[in-house]
Amino acid sequence: AGMSTYVYVDGEADAFRQGQGQGRKPVQRRTVDYTATTVRHIESRVYQKHPWDNEMLQPTSGAMLDFLPPSAYPHVPATSFATKFVHVSTNKIRTGINCVLFTPDGRRLLTCSVNGEFTMWNGMSFNFETILQAHNCAIRCATFSHSENWLLSGDDTGCVKYWQLNLNNLKSINDAHTEPVRGLSFSPSDLKFVSCSDDTTVKVFDFARAKCVSVLSGHGGDVKCVDWHPRSALLASGGKDSLVKLWDAKSGKAAATIHAHKNQVGCLKWNQNGNWLASGCRGQQLKVFDIRTLKELDNFRGHQKEITSLSWHPRHETLLTSGGFDGTIMYWIAGRGCDDDENDGDDVNNTKTTSRQQHTESTGPCAEIRGGHEAAVWSLAWHPAGHILCSGSNDNTSKFWCRNRPGEAPRDTSVRTGPAALAEQALIEAQALVQEQQRQTQRVQHQQRRPGGMGPPPAGFPGFGPGQQRPPPPGAPRHVPPPAPPPGRPVPPPGAPPGVPTGLPQGPPALPPGLGPAAKRQRKGPPGL
Repeated sequence: AGMSTYVYVDGEADAFRQGQGQGRKPVQRRTVDYTATTVRHIESRVYQKHPWDNEMLQPTSGAMLDFLPPSAYPHVPATSFATKFVHVSTNKIRTGINCVLFTPDGRRLLTCSVNGEFTMWNGMSFNFETILQAHNCAIRCATFSHSENWLLSGDDTGCVKYWQLNLNNLKSINDAHTEPVRGLSFSPSDLKFVSCSDDTTVKVFDFARAKCVSVLSGHGGDVKCVDWHPRSALLASGGKDSLVKLWDAKSGKAAATIHAHKNQVGCLKWNQNGNWLASGCRGQQLKVFDIRTLKELDNFRGHQKEITSLSWHPRHETLLTSGGFDGTIMYWIAGRGCDDDENDGDDVNNTKTTSRQQHTESTGPCAEIRGGHEAAVWSLAWHPAGHILCSGSNDNTSKFWCRNRPGEAPRDTSVRTGPAALAEQALIEAQALVQEQQRQTQRVQHQQRRPGGMGPPPAGFPGFGPGQQRPPPPGAPRHVPPPAPPPGRPVPPPGAPPGVPTGLPQGPPALPPGLGPAAKRQRKGPPGL
């Protein structure tokens, strides 16, 4: 899909050009038109029997004509990394976006907001089309049926509503749940659908009769997500109790429990192949399980906050997209290795790289949009053709992302941008400046210290400084100076005992030389002689 700039003019533009004062001014709008490349792919695949027969893309702007849709590159999922920003859509009443999803034909995008409104946006030029007050409170989830004829939506009061594609409300189940509805999913035949709620239950409904068929109870807390297997009567749910549970939709009993997360499981999705189940938790871990063996296939680490949304690519079964609480969007390639320690001891001489090392090297994101939103990414939706990704966030915006064109220098999306990122960076720089000033002050104080202890205090400090006596320590007896002698009497020398006259000799009289004990020992000589 190539991105171009078109001039869109409404029906009264001719009157505007003629100066009649009617009509709006023509505006330039960015659009992603995939028609030409799709037609080229349909024509070329007649004689290009294998995807490897496609023409090699050159890093030039002229290769734009050879840039085919994602379905033309099933062997290279990296061609569908949608990291280029295209457009941002915002309602006049700015509210958070809880759910985004493309219509089955890809012509429009439906957003569900916190104030209970449905908003339709054009899927190619991204302009506003229509808005509808669908619920009286926040819409938490919505999903289209496989037959492309029905739409289900759930809100904070536990109500589930039926809609046609023209947004005509047909039916409502007001008592579907007693708490907010967190997830909705259709069965492969569209005859039933499943819902989960904060009331710790998962319920299966008959779509035609709008009646509850079975209630699945087993979670120890709020159930945050649920998804129906694409081909069988198997349900997967994740909740606040950090468990991923598999249910048999026919019997209404739990089939298995996966104890792989240590925090709340906020999102999970089945892959189109029906063998892989991806789940994201509050512990910043994204895991992919092989349901055939109930073993962990991949454990992706890279998010710095809670993982809030997941979406598999519609054309590449190994491409997984995740959104985080900090507004980051990341792209992963699943199935590249298994973290298995059982085979690590087979290589006695350690001549091969262990599977853990190989897996650790491949767990980082293949591409990322750091700070794509200023708040949590609550929903991700791929265009049915796979060339556009839409993200709905709590920052009141819906953003569209597309693939980079051949020959253009991609923007570094691994670095956060935007007002919040700039404010955070300014705060970090201010904290670093304060720390540097503190270190500089400590360095100056250290240089002023003397080798034997603290350096001289500042001048003028009472009781300290050159020529000043230090004060006694706390609790020591105070020294009282002796009284002054009367006038005319000589002052005794320091250390003289009190009451001794000044003129008398102090101590015993001195002996003449050659007398005394010391002289006697010197005359005898040392012992033994």
